[in-house]
Amino acid sequence: MGDAIRPSRGPPLSDHTPLALAQALIRCPSVTPEEGGALSFLADLLSRAGFSVERPVFSEAGTPDIENLYARIGTTGPVLVFAGHTDVVPPGEAASWTQGPFSGAVVDGFLYGRGAVDMKGGIACMLAATLAFLDARGPNFGGSIAFLITGDEEGPAVNGTVKLLAWAKARAERFDHCLLGEPTNPDTLGEMIKIGRRGSLTGRITVHGRQGHVAYPHRAENPIPGLLRLASALIAEPLDGGTAHFDASNLEFTTIDVGNPATNVIPASAKAVFNVRFNDDWTAETLGAEIRTRLEAAAGSAVRFSLDLQPSNSPAFLTRPDAFVDLVADAIQAETGRRPALSTTGGTSDARFIKDACPVIEFGLVGRTMHETDERVALADLERLTAIYGRVLEAYFQTASS
Repeated sequence: MGDAIRPSRGPPLSDHTPLALAQALIRCPSVTPEEGGALSFLADLLSRAGFSVERPVFSEAGTPDIENLYARIGTTGPVLVFAGHTDVVPPGEAASWTQGPFSGAVVDGFLYGRGAVDMKGGIACMLAATLAFLDARGPNFGGSIAFLITGDEEGPAVNGTVKLLAWAKARAERFDHCLLGEPTNPDTLGEMIKIGRRGSLTGRITVHGRQGHVAYPHRAENPIPGLLRLASALIAEPLDGGTAHFDASNLEFTTIDVGNPATNVIPASAKAVFNVRFNDDWTAETLGAEIRTRLEAAAGSAVRFSLDLQPSNSPAFLTRPDAFVDLVADAIQAETGRRPALSTTGGTSDARFIKDACPVIEFGLVGRTMHETDERVALADLERLTAIYGRVLEAYFQTASS
């Protein structure tokens, strides 16, 4: 890992463009769990803008220590929170990139680098919009703005947002709404707001047999047919038909493993792992009970099995469309000409933790290249997203003071 970039006082706040901010963040090699200088850069910038900044570090046995950042300007409500993460996934082989993964290079109208989309580019737009808003309105704008930034979203997500929220709550911090800057748009900026996420539940089925020689099957008990029987039972009928804001829940087998290198031995056991992305018809507990019921019915007395359901911190949740959702959608439409779809698709995000503190929605850049080699963002999208966030700030605090 390269040396962390820990900048001293930067240029005047009014000179910070989303491109310059995104480049500075990308050049910080903050691969989870490394801070890489990214939070230092944010702390310097926000403190000079008048924010109170704190950088709590959280720990837990078996996981790396993680540094986080909380910043706030204003002492009254309403409180609008911008949330995100500065940690990034590993870039892979640097030689496979056409531009260095931490170079922040600009080529043909695109900014390249790990985190350009997910989600240093989004944080840069939040910062640029906020600094411009404060420059225009001053510190007495009719409420408070906070930044909730973690370094543990791409990792175990143990010492990041969930603990940062508990830390803030213990200090009597209260939030009214949160805008999380994850890349939500599939192809074009303005297509999609995430107003919720599906839950995630992972399980392992083990069918127990008795090892033996294939030539003497009566002396053995082959677990493989039993595993196929149970797997078929889980996918034979849909879990549900979807709900008003969610697609149907989806169960996918991700591996089936016997671990048997021999061709003349019946194995002692067979295992399968599955993951369910589930909607708001279910909790992890009710879904687990349904899965067990289906397995027991299929197994009867013929198949001996065990089921291990992993603990889940990813429930299905929904921020119901309201005035705040409309406010953000109006800002997007005013800037892009598109009315965004309200979606609950995709994987998990830190919104699953934030929703316990306040209503949260997600809107960020186009995510097509996130986690890929040559991750990149269009410069025009950085400017548009900054303008959208600026419109959100103006409308949110105009509404608050009216």
